Amino acid sequence: MSATNVWRAVLITLFLSSCLHAQSGQSTTTCNLDDGRQVYIRYNAVSSKEKVSNGKAWAPGGSPMTLFTEAPLSLGSSSIPLGAYTVYPIPAKGNWSIAVNKNVTAGSPYDEKQDIARTQMETAQVETPSDALEVAFAHVGARCTLRIYMGKSASFVDFNAK
Repeated sequence: MSATNVWRAVLITLFLSSCLHAQSGQSTTTCNLDDGRQVYIRYNAVSSKEKVSNGKAWAPGGSPMTLFTEAPLSLGSSSIPLGAYTVYPIPAKGNWSIAVNKNVTAGSPYDEKQDIARTQMETAQVETPSDALEVAFAHVGARCTLRIYMGKSASFVDFNAK
């Protein structure tokens, strides 16, 4: 069995087992790359009334988003190997940022020293606010653009497959 198939089986197993044990309100968004590899993010679909603190890593519903990737990725100038990671949006009045963290131990507090990637997101205001956190991928070629909508904020960042 090739290394790609082994990683795919491990990631799918992690993904499915986490979905079976997931709290209600969890959602998943997927980016299907042209070569069949996938990138997933699982998150708590919280109300837009949830309080976020500007400049602080945010874990929606008390749990960070989880990134599963079957392809090596780049985010900004950082590389993200195959595997599972936690993802923390960092709200701000101007542009949001995003941190990808290697600590996936459930219940662990955020530790910036565990970040493997951090970059600013392109952020805009939308006319019609969302009632709940919405996370989606837009796929073009080897690029998965992560879109995060919360209230009147819309933030975007590109994950590029290698």
